Amino acid sequence: MFTLSVSDYETLHQSWLKLIRLLPDGCLLHKQDWFLEERFVGDFQETQGFLGQSSERHFNERPFIQQHSYLMLTMPANTSRKVNSLYSSLLQKHVVPAETMDPAFALSFESVCSQAVRLLADSGLIRCSRLQQDALVRLVNEYLSLDTDGLRRDLDFQDGVRVGEKHCVLYTIGDMAALPSHCGPSIRFDPYSTDTSKFPIGFVSSFCQLLPVNHLYQQFIKIENQGELVERLEKKRLRLQSLSAYSRENAFARDAVNLFLQEAVADQRQIVSAHFNLLAWTEQESVLQALRNQCLTAMSTIDAFPKLETVGAPQLYWAGIPGNAADLPSNETFLSFANQAACFLNTETGAVTKGQGFGIRLGDRVSGRPLLVDISDGPMKQGLIANRNKVIISPSGGGKSFTLNHIARSYHEQGAHIVLIDIGHSYRGLCSMVNGTYFTYLDERPLCFNPFFLPAGVTADGEKKESIKTLILALWKKDDEHFTRSEYVALSNAVQGYYEKEIGFRCFDSFYTFLSNDYSIQMKAEVINPSDFDLNNLLFVLRPYYKGGEFDYLLNGQENLDLLHERFIVFELDTIKDHPILLPVVTIMIMDVFIAKMRQLKGERKMLVIEEAWKALMRTGMAEFIKFVYKTLRKYFGEAIVVTQEVEDILSSPIVKQTIIANSDCMILMDLSRYENKFQEVQSMLGLTEKERTMVLSLNKANDPDKKYKEVFVSLAHRRSKVYRVEV
Repeated sequence: MFTLSVSDYETLHQSWLKLIRLLPDGCLLHKQDWFLEERFVGDFQETQGFLGQSSERHFNERPFIQQHSYLMLTMPANTSRKVNSLYSSLLQKHVVPAETMDPAFALSFESVCSQAVRLLADSGLIRCSRLQQDALVRLVNEYLSLDTDGLRRDLDFQDGVRVGEKHCVLYTIGDMAALPSHCGPSIRFDPYSTDTSKFPIGFVSSFCQLLPVNHLYQQFIKIENQGELVERLEKKRLRLQSLSAYSRENAFARDAVNLFLQEAVADQRQIVSAHFNLLAWTEQESVLQALRNQCLTAMSTIDAFPKLETVGAPQLYWAGIPGNAADLPSNETFLSFANQAACFLNTETGAVTKGQGFGIRLGDRVSGRPLLVDISDGPMKQGLIANRNKVIISPSGGGKSFTLNHIARSYHEQGAHIVLIDIGHSYRGLCSMVNGTYFTYLDERPLCFNPFFLPAGVTADGEKKESIKTLILALWKKDDEHFTRSEYVALSNAVQGYYEKEIGFRCFDSFYTFLSNDYSIQMKAEVINPSDFDLNNLLFVLRPYYKGGEFDYLLNGQENLDLLHERFIVFELDTIKDHPILLPVVTIMIMDVFIAKMRQLKGERKMLVIEEAWKALMRTGMAEFIKFVYKTLRKYFGEAIVVTQEVEDILSSPIVKQTIIANSDCMILMDLSRYENKFQEVQSMLGLTEKERTMVLSLNKANDPDKKYKEVFVSLAHRRSKVYRVEV
């Protein structure tokens, strides 16, 4: 529901037409769509955290409509008597036709049914599974009781339709007078449409998925013998011709039959008999009139004029029993071309939840029902996406921090390691709740790290040494200064010697002491020319970070030493985003921490989230790191997420446009209605299809005023797209 384009509806329509053409003369296509009211049942587990428990309480007892669809193909008995309301198998002594006892007949018809199912599956939009014997029996029992509880109920047709304690209303589209003047595979859905986009839904969706009551929509299409039918219509035309002089109605009817026959012959149209009915029910007789009004209002959206069925209700209910479509009274059907009749078939289904496994909780757009949605692992296995990276675009106030807090919490609860870079303190509360590590600069509590620290029994690997050299070079040289090969070799030797020496507590102070003492002596012994490596200059530049210096706190941290195994880390850069000393150091620390997690935490999920901080980080040489992460993180069971507010940022930043967008197979967009009048540029920039464009422009257009939530658009490599609610 709400995921198909106009072309998708046309594809579905053509699939149904192919199926109808395949069926033999006399065969009946009977489709049942059940829409049953259910309530979400919270799963309260002791292992859940505070937010998980709160979410279960919030959604517990949330009503929603559960849909089940059944397709039945019926081949009537070979009899010369025509079924109508006066002649029905309901009135016969024997209901089992003789043909059904012939194995050859069964095999032949089963072959036709198999071909029909394959036709639907070939569309790529419909999946079918055959019901087994126990499921068939259960379906019949459910139809006769209009419930899934297994209880048997009395049927009463004395005053309307009653099934046990259920009071029913039955509306039918069974003659030409009930039909709308126009029909098609889809129809415009005004609540989600804009001046520049038309949002399509199925032609009958208004009284299927969008009707929030217990109801059953039944569709019957009978394949007629074209030769016999045309001959019968020709006789009718001649009869009306002879009577046309007596009344204008006869003349109009003659012309209508003549036009119908001309189109059937000229355009090779297939003529079928069709009937559609809507059965809704309630257990409260006092709301029966309100139920009638709801049904009529829903059906009026297609300009139909349904009939409230009373006299013919028993025969129609009897014909609706699964497998008994052959008893559909002919006087309750109308002749139509297959193209038009297929428009009344319901082609959509409700939201499907994953059930269990990895995912995040999002809401169904129609009812808000909680769904477990996997936008990472499942799509990777299905081949929909090649990486787990994501880009989130949301203007200010669009709900990006709310959504990302929810995603981060969900990932953390499922064992992921998360490194989050932020400007604005949007994640302080979540970090505190999960007992994470929060780095932010305060005058009374400045930032402090210790990139030199090694846990007991751990030796420095190549990655560790490279990160230390990168840090020292960043502190020593300006952005426009380049180091020589000899300086790099000398610094490598210094780092190597530092980690080979036994030192009680490794920090910047101990490294500085090693440089000024041990390494200085080594340099003098090797007679290194100062022009090749100026140790005194290095010590002088690094002096502010040594004890007693201006930044002696920065690299001599005594706490939060083991960031490798810390699963939730937030770097808040708001107060240092323009600082020429602190920002580069913090940037290097971020790279060091995340690369260590990438390399060493094998088999564990990693996630790097870069909020609006990416703009500041681009000035600190982190652009190459972001490129590296986006291109290689998929190999380490990880994903990167970049968040931006303005669409213009994509145009202004080659990194975002060429690396982040190009290597993010998952795109999450929020309310972009401010760009509606210039959305063509946005669409081209993001590579959105026409279907996705319509979906994005529909965000938050018709939200439930009684509930607080935001809608988000999720696209998986432009192959599968959907809009969800974010409501926790």
